[in-house]
Amino acid sequence: MKILLITDLYPVKSDEVTTPRTLYDFVQGWIRLGHSVKIIKPNFILNSFIRKKPFYKTGWYEDVFNVNYWLPFCGDIRKKLKKFYDADFEPDIIIAHMPSGILFADKFGKPFSAGIHCSDITVMTNPKYIFFRERMLKALKNAEKIFCRSHILKRKLTSIFPEFENKTYTAPSGIEERFIINDFTHEIQPDNLKIITCANFKKRKNIDKVIYALKDISDIELTIIGDGERKKELEKISNMPKFIGRLEHEEVLKYMRQNDIFLLPSIDETFGMVYLEAMASGCIPVCTTGEAVDGIIKSGENGFTVKPKKEDIRKLIKQIKNTNKSELAQIRQNALDTVKQYTQKACCENYFKMLSEK
Repeated sequence: MKILLITDLYPVKSDEVTTPRTLYDFVQGWIRLGHSVKIIKPNFILNSFIRKKPFYKTGWYEDVFNVNYWLPFCGDIRKKLKKFYDADFEPDIIIAHMPSGILFADKFGKPFSAGIHCSDITVMTNPKYIFFRERMLKALKNAEKIFCRSHILKRKLTSIFPEFENKTYTAPSGIEERFIINDFTHEIQPDNLKIITCANFKKRKNIDKVIYALKDISDIELTIIGDGERKKELEKISNMPKFIGRLEHEEVLKYMRQNDIFLLPSIDETFGMVYLEAMASGCIPVCTTGEAVDGIIKSGENGFTVKPKKEDIRKLIKQIKNTNKSELAQIRQNALDTVKQYTQKACCENYFKMLSEK
């Protein structure tokens, strides 16, 4: 089939490092399944400068048609699409992600489905986006189907807008199968717990709360991978953590395989591939209650969820330290069994199946 993806969350060139790879991975998965995929990237010009992203002229870049607008969902969007139409690509399926992509698709004049991220929920609930809220609601009403990027986002969306319940589905990301380990290299020792976290040092990642919660607990090793403007602030909290800095993806996975617990109580996560990567590496994952992959992670079964408060984090880690080895080993095995259900291939197949079903 021919699939058209409309979104600004897509790299114009495959070697871009400033654009998340999530939707790129879906596209590559659909291509491997034998489908033809092209992308319209409606670029809000100011975003290129505000977010310091690469700027490209309007036109084709392999299978990506980058089209620049001051407001990519106002006026007649077709004026700048002549070169796109010249390619004579008539899609069987249109899926739009992110607010500008969804609003663009609504004006495109053809049936489409909408993919929902955290930013979409923000646009529809934050008063400062009141103008976009009405436009987004109209677009979602017009969409044939709605695909939320996590169970939590689906729950949030349908609790706020129950009228979308019957056409809303979940389309989570998957991990490359080659990253899933086949056996564990070490036994978890509760009396010498190795904890790792990995993130950009943004406030919403709550790395500071992790350090405050763990700094006075004995017999714990805390490894922190990442970097950002809050680095010096975090380093001042305690000399207990080992700060590694930013690493290449494969190196991050190597560190995960040497640790027992992956702890990241972040908020406002659309999905959180890093949790799946930790599970695939043999770590017991800990995520924030009601955020990210809560729903995939079931507390006490294949990981733990915790409120993003230092007291709650501290209490949970003490609870884990008081859990016997065999129980922790089973939780770790359950995490590994769970992530095997969320391979990139399986998630791409599932997403396409839901998109194509009438």
